Amino acid sequence: MTPCQPSPLRAVWLSGLLALALFVGLAWYLSPLKPGVVALQFAFTPRAFGDIIHQWSPDDLQRYRRHLPVDFILLAAYGVFGYLLSRRATFFRAGAPFLHRIGSWFLPAAALFDALENALHAWLTEVPRFGVPAVYAASASFSALKWALIIGFGLLLAMALCRADASGSKPGRGRND
Repeated sequence: MTPCQPSPLRAVWLSGLLALALFVGLAWYLSPLKPGVVALQFAFTPRAFGDIIHQWSPDDLQRYRRHLPVDFILLAAYGVFGYLLSRRATFFRAGAPFLHRIGSWFLPAAALFDALENALHAWLTEVPRFGVPAVYAASASFSALKWALIIGFGLLLAMALCRADASGSKPGRGRND
């Protein structure tokens, strides 16, 4: 890589830092909501969803709805980050090729489920909609899949780092392609 060429890991860092900044900002913005957003994500029934929403003031509900467009940016950032990290970081390929092949799709798939959940939450919080229990179940299922994939990515990342370390990292390993 010449001094004028951008590092292949620059996009990894940029997408990761953007995702982190957005996550911290949204966590701070949504922190006044009690019960929190995660409880709403796992509300599988209209009753469970309504029980949470009815504990929020109208301003709280608006706060929640206003975060959704920014959350779409967050999910795009973490999806790109996961894909690029598993494809460009050499430690993902150090021990087993399947780690970067499988790992490259965990966070993008999580982002897809997150987008589906957000779209349903936008619709479900627009007006009361209690006659569509399958939509509530789908939304919570998308959330559960999202969180399972995010946790799975973290486990794959830990495995990749352990394998790279066990293989006796050589100078240059863990840098860029």
